[in-house]
Amino acid sequence: MRRLLALFALSLPALAQAGAAASAPDLPPESQALAALRGSPLVDAAGENIEAQEARARRLAAGAHEWTLSLGEQSRRVRTTPQGRYTEWDVGLERALRLPGKRDLDVQLGAAGVNVARIGRGDALHEAGRGLLASWFEWLREQAAATQWQQQRDSLTRQAQVVRRRVELGDAPRLERLQADAALAQASAQLAQAEGRARVAAERLRRHYPALSLPGAVPEIAPAALDGGTDAWVEAILQHNHELGLARAESARVRIGASRSEAERRPDPSIGVRMARERSGEERLLGVSLSIPLPGEGRRADSDAALADARASAHREAAVRRRVEAEAAAQYQRAVSARAGWHSQQSAAEALAGSADLMERAWQLGEGTLADTLAARRLAHEARLAAQLARLEASEARYRLLLDAHQLWAVDEDEHPGHGEP
Repeated sequence: MRRLLALFALSLPALAQAGAAASAPDLPPESQALAALRGSPLVDAAGENIEAQEARARRLAAGAHEWTLSLGEQSRRVRTTPQGRYTEWDVGLERALRLPGKRDLDVQLGAAGVNVARIGRGDALHEAGRGLLASWFEWLREQAAATQWQQQRDSLTRQAQVVRRRVELGDAPRLERLQADAALAQASAQLAQAEGRARVAAERLRRHYPALSLPGAVPEIAPAALDGGTDAWVEAILQHNHELGLARAESARVRIGASRSEAERRPDPSIGVRMARERSGEERLLGVSLSIPLPGEGRRADSDAALADARASAHREAAVRRRVEAEAAAQYQRAVSARAGWHSQQSAAEALAGSADLMERAWQLGEGTLADTLAARRLAHEARLAAQLARLEASEARYRLLLDAHQLWAVDEDEHPGHGEP
């Protein structure tokens, strides 16, 4: 109980961020995001798998044994009797019976399969969320780059107009006009390429997620700082990680299967009843049969193999847990580092923008060259673009962390209760 209370206290700061994340203006509306995720074909396939496992669970509960009906007819010829020929028939009904305890194991095995399928649907939803987030930010980055190049081209267009006017008045050499036109042409070419990449990313996003509507512009939202440390976020992710839940559920299913295989070393007996009519009705037979298979080395081998599979599954579960912990810790550090990098890029962009403004004023006053002004403007543009991309990278890393901790979108509606318990 103390451990659970401590974990809850550690997760409170992260939980406080969940509401803000879900309504963030740089994400699609939550209703659209959930509609897009639930409309994924892979999620639909996972849902059908649940129905398949439920049917298999009913089959396991019913058992593999069924009644067997046998019918026979024969003609008997006896030379020593006056009649000589008799018509005879027989009918039998037989079925194997599960020994006590086997049905309970079969029911548990079926329920474990359904549990695996349900967690699998949650995992499909979560993976669809990761894909949506990656595609969304791919489009945001390409659109932000196109917007930045649009601003650069507009700025160079105004500067080229000023240069042309000065050349016409004789206040500037023709070389400066060539330099201004060349810079403008380069910016126009970069803008065309950036707009093409943005259209490709938008089209890919629309095709994969038809329920989404794209905003007209990229919202400039500063990524919020993360509360809590590495351990708190790792524990929050472990509590809701579907991949680890699948490994645990599969390990439990294999353990039940091993118990069922061990129980199968005691063969199920078969009972039957038989009726027969012989010598054209002169003799009538009614009998009961009992048959018991004699267990051999094959059943022992099946049991040993199932036990080995259970041990291997436990090792795979431990490996998945270790990998999930490492990935969660790395994702947290990535989010923190990305935000720090964005701060540095933003500071550099502001400083270079101020330097470019001063350089342009100096050139207008005749104290500098156009080449130096264009170089300063290019550096400022590159710094602003880098800051924009760093901001989006930091936001994506933060949202990915929230998504993995199930604090972004309600994608865990089919999560099996307790699958994340250690």
